[in-house]
Amino acid sequence: MADPYSTLGVARSASEAEIKSAYRKLAKELHPDRNKDNPKAAEKFSAVTSAYDLLSDKDKRARFDRGEIDGEGNPTAPFGFGGAGAGGFRGRPGQGGGFEFQEGGADFGDIFEGLFGGGAGRRGGAGGGFGGFGRGAPPQKGANVTYRLAVPFVDAATLAPQRITLQDGKTIDLKLPAGVETGTQMRLSGKGQQGPGGAGDAIVTIEVKPHPFFNRDGDNVLLDLPITLDEAVQGAKVKVPTVDGPVMLGVPAGASSGKTLRLRGRGFTGRNGQRGDQLVTLLIDVPADDPAIKALVEGWRDSRAVRTHLGV
Repeated sequence: MADPYSTLGVARSASEAEIKSAYRKLAKELHPDRNKDNPKAAEKFSAVTSAYDLLSDKDKRARFDRGEIDGEGNPTAPFGFGGAGAGGFRGRPGQGGGFEFQEGGADFGDIFEGLFGGGAGRRGGAGGGFGGFGRGAPPQKGANVTYRLAVPFVDAATLAPQRITLQDGKTIDLKLPAGVETGTQMRLSGKGQQGPGGAGDAIVTIEVKPHPFFNRDGDNVLLDLPITLDEAVQGAKVKVPTVDGPVMLGVPAGASSGKTLRLRGRGFTGRNGQRGDQLVTLLIDVPADDPAIKALVEGWRDSRAVRTHLGV
């Protein structure tokens, strides 16, 4: 059975942040859309997602660390692990004729209580024998089901609701969380496979799709905006696309290529609930072989040393 720590390449003492960082890195490397010629990438991506699902859940991680569940979240068998010399479970008579289960001298009664749901797992109960084990394990929930949801760039920036179709054919409208990014996971309780103890969960991993001309930098949106020579020289009001729709932007007279203008509150919504900005970088687009422009600058030279700061 795969060890989720080994799958993510982290130490057992890793912090939540270290686990999340490792998952994000591997998810990006192994995403099937980036490995269309490598069918094994999908298997590894699924294994990495399952490992993160377990370790990102504090309760599941604690139970795995105590040996109560395996790397897939299933209860581990309490018997058949060898004798005491091999590190297996060993019993000794308990009070009232029951048994206390130990490993290496440590009392494992609390583990069995967690597995079998009874308060008598540590000491012999009214029924004697193995301290209430006769009650049997509680019914297990069904398996979790993982999904990948590709979200358009603009929808992620504006937190537009997303519709997803589950394996049973039903559709759900998801509300994207603030700070959403590629690798963000959403848990839909009770939307997994059915089991004797109820349904498992659906784990939805978000992938923010690239945009033709917008780029993301943290919570800010970046845009390179072409402007004409006359707009740069004289200044102008120009229409600019944003994730919220087009707006008018004032280009100052004498603007140069590379000048960046800021549209506040037009970026992604961060985890703090505040929206980032859109940063617009101006790019002067000069037409090639335009006789009017050539006539305009003929005989004129700019005497400024504009490259001095570059050491040339």
